Amino acid sequence: MSALSDQLVSFAILAYLIAMISHAVEYALGNSRARVAAAPARELVGAGVGAAGGSTPAAPVDTGAAAAERTARRARLSGLVAVAVTALGALLHLGALVTRGLAADRMPWGNMYEFVLTGTWIGVAAWLVVLWKRPQLRRLGLFMSLVMVLLVATAELVLYTPIVPLVPALNSYWFVIHVSTIVFASGIFLLGAVPAVAFLMRSGYEQGRRSFPYTLAKRLPAAAALERLTFVLHAFAFPVFTFAVIAGAIWAEAAWGRPWGWDPKETWSFISWVIYAGYLHARATPSVKRNVATWLAVVGFLTMLMNLFGVNIFFEGLHSYGGLD
Repeated sequence: MSALSDQLVSFAILAYLIAMISHAVEYALGNSRARVAAAPARELVGAGVGAAGGSTPAAPVDTGAAAAERTARRARLSGLVAVAVTALGALLHLGALVTRGLAADRMPWGNMYEFVLTGTWIGVAAWLVVLWKRPQLRRLGLFMSLVMVLLVATAELVLYTPIVPLVPALNSYWFVIHVSTIVFASGIFLLGAVPAVAFLMRSGYEQGRRSFPYTLAKRLPAAAALERLTFVLHAFAFPVFTFAVIAGAIWAEAAWGRPWGWDPKETWSFISWVIYAGYLHARATPSVKRNVATWLAVVGFLTMLMNLFGVNIFFEGLHSYGGLD
């Protein structure tokens, strides 16, 4: 089961990579469509002179509109292929988690490798739900699949940890309650960070900025749609994250005799909570610009990354269960 899990992760990475390439093709064809549509349409070319001195019929050729339509169909096909392969990758990803859990005879959340695998799967699954509800946001998939390739590949190549028994301190029913909610919220925050960054780029592009990285957002959905998606995802994840922090404090009281001790992971969790609360408050305040509020969401996710990677790698504490040597 352990070997099968590792193989499924590798196949999932390959699927996400193919999805990213397919999304990139859709992106490129979208640009080509704009160029073709801008070209002047010509229905007839070169009326020649026949042998008897008469005119030969003009040869019909495709108009610019027809060429643009063909390009649009190819772009749409590439986008649909990308979504289908992403769904396949999510199934392979889920299979890797299930088989690892069966091999370990526990929930697959006992170390940083397993946490990243689970959190990224939550992000992909949530993205597929978003696409089902709002298919017009599909071009955001290029950036989402890129993030998935980077994170899952990092987990497999850098964070990989052989299956070991659960750390005794984690052997509690609170393990399921606390870790399941924290990993779920982390996965949604991961997904929410993608439209947040995309909104900042697209907003700048709509304001006339044509330098890097704003030009990357040329084919993205409208800034308003990206900002709305950012808010919905964070508003959904924040209460779950709040419950996870409270559950962790209750578990700490039962395990260590105190609910809060400013352990490095507890401290960074509190920092993340404050920043995300600040984002939601800023988003609900009319006088605060949406760009400013969205920057808070991006900073919040950076603190989540610090809590996941930085704390586990560079700090020692009661939550040092990363599994890295």
